[in-house]
Amino acid sequence: MNHFKEAPVFKGLIAVIILLIGHLDLTAQWIEKNNGLYGGDVRSFAVSGTNLFAGTNSGGVFLSTDDGVSWSPVNTGLTGSPYSIGISSLVVNGSNVFAGTGAGVFLSTNNGSNWTAVNTGLTTTDIRSLAISGSNIFAGTYDKGIFLSTNNGASWTAVNTGFTITSLVRTMAVNGNNIFVGTWIDGIFLSSNNGASWTAVNTGLIDTNITSLAVSGSDVLAGTSAGVFRSSNNGTSWTTTNSGLTSTNIVSLTANGTDVFAGTNAGGAFLSTNNGANWTAINTGLTDSFISAFATMGTNVFAASLGVGIFRSTNNGASWSRANTGLTRASVNALTVSGSNIFAGGVSSGIFLSTTNGSNWTSINSGLTNLYIRALATSGTTIFSGTSGSGIFLSSDNGTSWTPANTGLSTLYIRAFAVNGGNVFAGTNGGGIFISSNNGSSWTSVNTGLTNLYIISLAVSGNNIFAGTSGGGLFLSTNNGSSWTSINTGLTNMYANTLAVNGNNIFAGTYDGVFLSTNNGSSWAPANTGLVSNINSLAVSGRMILVGTVGEGLFLSKNNGSSWTSVNTGLTPITLVNSLVVSGDDVLVGTA
Repeated sequence: MNHFKEAPVFKGLIAVIILLIGHLDLTAQWIEKNNGLYGGDVRSFAVSGTNLFAGTNSGGVFLSTDDGVSWSPVNTGLTGSPYSIGISSLVVNGSNVFAGTGAGVFLSTNNGSNWTAVNTGLTTTDIRSLAISGSNIFAGTYDKGIFLSTNNGASWTAVNTGFTITSLVRTMAVNGNNIFVGTWIDGIFLSSNNGASWTAVNTGLIDTNITSLAVSGSDVLAGTSAGVFRSSNNGTSWTTTNSGLTSTNIVSLTANGTDVFAGTNAGGAFLSTNNGANWTAINTGLTDSFISAFATMGTNVFAASLGVGIFRSTNNGASWSRANTGLTRASVNALTVSGSNIFAGGVSSGIFLSTTNGSNWTSINSGLTNLYIRALATSGTTIFSGTSGSGIFLSSDNGTSWTPANTGLSTLYIRAFAVNGGNVFAGTNGGGIFISSNNGSSWTSVNTGLTNLYIISLAVSGNNIFAGTSGGGLFLSTNNGSSWTSINTGLTNMYANTLAVNGNNIFAGTYDGVFLSTNNGSSWAPANTGLVSNINSLAVSGRMILVGTVGEGLFLSKNNGSSWTSVNTGLTPITLVNSLVVSGDDVLVGTA
């Protein structure tokens, strides 16, 4: 399934960005190091005069006052839980800006300088959509239906008569006195009496998974995974209008006069100049094919993407350029160090290089045909990058150029690397493990004994190679991958998300916390005193072990895992920690 369509904001574990650096010490102060590392997962826009707001998946709200040339975070007051910075929807009502988040509705009356939670009366805080109709504000939720506020958010009342309350309300649109609501499975509902009652209006829809709604003149347009549907009779009936669409999985729609912009999950952006009767692809300059939102402001059109951030067009979509300066929310999945060079790989943003210990970053994507980076590794002077869907790319010139290196691979979804002398191991999503003994020129499958081929972590300890799987626990090879043996004694969770080696100690991070083996994996014991569960990344430096979690930040152990202490000072927001790497005396932390 498409994760954007059904995953709760931030809870879907693909999101926004931050890169942080600090000394591996209990008194560490984490410092944001994102200059040049621009982009991220943007989900929503709102325009208020000359102010353009962008809502990100787990980095809060950003504001541009110069037509998208530069951005600044405006998140003061977005507190209460990590989900408050997952912005699903933004709307403007006069001088008020409302943000729908995973922690409820927040209101700013000063252009985002401060936010206040306005959740009185809401029986859920998982808000997925917002709409303004006159002085009324509607909030659509994940599983509690629709709420109405008639007093600027001061209080809310459920308005679900006739509505299927368990439906996920993904989108809303207002057409005069009519409010349209699009749901995840149950199609479209219409209210003509300010939400007092709702009626299903699905005649003609062949797909009732509604992703987006837009009003263009007297027409209402609905985006679905089967393309665009149009109603010219206020929802009484719908007709498919997909002429020219080469990708019909629609995730966003925005109307501007007679122009309608459609964003897809794999085919980029499309434009119709006749209310959806015909569509033309408008992808020149777009480097992400997942377009999640649009906004129009004056002569500018803005497109939000899943990982690259924001694009701007000054010619109605004929061409696009990135408009991300200051938008430091690119999800960092992977980190590796080569001498004084640090490489960071992100979701849809490709690879960045820092030669200044993280103070500045430069995009280095020449030759990369896939910018979704899942893994990075260094072997000698060669940098290996693993992508989601296009296999492995190599660089022998410090990232200046990249070359595909997929000979022998049977799957192109790479999840992990490990280097053992002249051998490089690649863990894949469904194809098991591959080894290259010639610096990536060719790969050979080494899966004998593996009963789970979904490899999500790898580590080397002397002549031993450890492999963590998604649901099958841990495996060990003592013969360079020629054969593997299951080593799960003592494990209570079979999802080995991350592995780290510290002398004779092997650490495995799982959804049940950290497990330690002191006998080469023959048995495992929990090492979780002071630690939360849901471990996503590990790094080791001497006797100190640093753990990155899902939503709880970082924990440090200075006694080989006997006890742990939270070390999150300066880590704002505390979010999903994807990757960790030690660089000299410093630790770099890549987050969502």
